[in-house]
Amino acid sequence: MESKKLALLCRKLAENKKAGKAVILDVRHLSSVTDYFVIVSGTSEPHLRAIANEVIDNLRTEHQVRPRAIDGEGRDSWQVLDYFDVIVHIMRADAREKYDLESLWGDAPRLRPTRVRRTASKTALGTA
Repeated sequence: MESKKLALLCRKLAENKKAGKAVILDVRHLSSVTDYFVIVSGTSEPHLRAIANEVIDNLRTEHQVRPRAIDGEGRDSWQVLDYFDVIVHIMRADAREKYDLESLWGDAPRLRPTRVRRTASKTALGTA
């Protein structure tokens, strides 16, 4: 799967579990380690676990994609899912504020969510 598509999918899956403040940083021109960082917040260790499990389980079952490595456990305030070209950081708010990855990688452009434009069909407007 293309790295940008994977990053967007990781954000969507995290948001399925109510992850907060989801950000995708494009670090392709700043890092030789990965292409994208997906950074999301959770409110508690069980919430972090639920977010991580949603990403891991869905990517494995629906897309046959497995993380290269997982760091952090359910009792940690920061979990990392390494998909090689995409690294997902799932952090409690206090850890996210302390380590401030967005500022550390402040030169990285952010990927904005794509918005779907809705167009009214002619039949919906009564002009058919």
